[in-house]
Amino acid sequence: MRFFKISNESAILRIVAVFLGVAGMPLASLAEPSHALAIYGEPALSADFESLPYARADAPKGGSIRFGEAGNFNSLKPWVLMGNPVWSVGVHVTESLMYRSIDEPFTLYGLLAESAETAPDGSWVEFTLRPEARFSDGSPVTVEDVMWSYETLGTQGHPRYRGVWSKVAEMAQTGPRSVRFSFTEIDRELPLLMGMRPILKKAQWEGKDFSQSSLDVPIGTGPYVVDSVDPGRRITFRRNPDYWGKDLPVMRGLNNLDEIRYDYFGDASAMFEAFKAGEIDVWRELVAAKWDRDFTFPAVSDGSVTKSEIPHHRPSGIMGLVMNTRNPLFGDWRVRQAMIEAFNFEFINQTLTGGTDPRVTSYFANSDLAMDHGPASGREAELLAPFAAELPYGTIEGYSLPEGGPRVLDRAGIRRAVALLAEAGWTVHEDGILRNGEDQPFRFEILLNQSGSAMRTSSETRQIVDIYTQSLRNLGMEARITLLDSAQFIERTNNYQFDMTWYERALSLSPGNEQRLYWGHDGVTQPGTKNWMGMDSPAAEAMITEMLTTDSPENYRAAVRALDRILTAGRYVVPVSYSRISRLAHLSDLHYPERIPLYGDWPGFLPELWWQEEKE
Repeated sequence: MRFFKISNESAILRIVAVFLGVAGMPLASLAEPSHALAIYGEPALSADFESLPYARADAPKGGSIRFGEAGNFNSLKPWVLMGNPVWSVGVHVTESLMYRSIDEPFTLYGLLAESAETAPDGSWVEFTLRPEARFSDGSPVTVEDVMWSYETLGTQGHPRYRGVWSKVAEMAQTGPRSVRFSFTEIDRELPLLMGMRPILKKAQWEGKDFSQSSLDVPIGTGPYVVDSVDPGRRITFRRNPDYWGKDLPVMRGLNNLDEIRYDYFGDASAMFEAFKAGEIDVWRELVAAKWDRDFTFPAVSDGSVTKSEIPHHRPSGIMGLVMNTRNPLFGDWRVRQAMIEAFNFEFINQTLTGGTDPRVTSYFANSDLAMDHGPASGREAELLAPFAAELPYGTIEGYSLPEGGPRVLDRAGIRRAVALLAEAGWTVHEDGILRNGEDQPFRFEILLNQSGSAMRTSSETRQIVDIYTQSLRNLGMEARITLLDSAQFIERTNNYQFDMTWYERALSLSPGNEQRLYWGHDGVTQPGTKNWMGMDSPAAEAMITEMLTTDSPENYRAAVRALDRILTAGRYVVPVSYSRISRLAHLSDLHYPERIPLYGDWPGFLPELWWQEEKE
């Protein structure tokens, strides 16, 4: 087993360096062109850096890798709400003006842009394109392409692009290769966000309804082009030998594989069998018990497949069953707490994962941004104080999840749930059914994707839900489970047509504007946001504003921790476990650098940093 490790001390030192480099200074480029943008302090890499520190600059080129995906697809446009797109098109085919380092939470380096310049207060940002930047058809990337891409994504693209676009007061060409974005408000993250939008070729899409899904092959600037497509079943990317950016320091040692293929399977179980049979090359195992139990097949025994564990220092994010508060059934926090009390985490975790992985205890657990579970103090308490009357109990006073018990029925948890439900007006009647004062039964639907999710197979989520619904029956609740194919599931969740469903949100070490997309007011009614719980919290909005406007790293951390309290004590999700490592089983001739980036197995790691070479 290959097991590379970075110490907690080294990771913490890197995070502290980012925060404290020049504490409280404006954006690092300070109103002059720079090779990089950083919110706090200076970029870790100087303008003459040779390669990203976690990349192997001399990695051999060639070879191939085959991935498996659960479900299917009907679109090659991951930038719009419509359809079920191939997400990997946005990874391999298109690029942005700047490139995100997965070793620095608040830093971008120039990619399509040779330089970036910002106002000292962050009120505008200007990018200058590299003259050599080219689309895969050989045509140059122009300011016109950039401006068209930003406006089109902001007005016709997925909702994740619209919030930032709404803060652009003016977009103007300032030179033959330069474009400036001026903002309607001071938001320290906006310059970075404007550097991370995909740049599309205007001539390919102009005159078409960009908001619609499409199987037209996009023309991008990225290191790969689409080689072949079998709609719903397979897509293959081929490395472009004429890729314009292959010699850039930021790309050195990346994109080493000649071919990247994604095969789509009906569910994760079929995908795992394909991996065991040698039909796909990499498997991410999400359950610790299965990692120890199920990887004894011949390819592992004979060394053809290697088991690697990739550590990380990013937040746990949130994963579990989300309650849709648009349904009045879940509008009372006491009801939501009762739903959490009824979930016997200790028993479920032991049964399904062997008890190895810890529970998600807050949205930013496993990081320096996580809330303390005791009473709020200091700057956190000051930020929360104006909203004290509207926040659920525990937000300021302190909140922790119930632990559960070793037996299938946690009687103590059920007793607490019964008491909370009674306070909220729900009692069990003689017929054994939980009802409120209007004689309405407590009846709801749990919606599941039969293809599973990014972090759980369909069989694993079904096992969790089956155990959970048995517990709910002890409360007099009736929970109906509905399984849908991935297309139907996406359609219903995009439009919030569910009572409870499986929910996963990965979070970074540099949370910012995306938090509005996840938890903001607009998501209560606007389709396609990540605010599946339908939360509408002025307190959360205020914490996000503080995060985006403060020039103090200490205030930033306090605001994130306060937001973490609001989310966690809001009791919107019944959380499950997470892992502090990524478990990757892969062909033994596939390799990755020994120097693991801070984010570990995160977008930008696999397959970008990997290469293939024969065993010695």
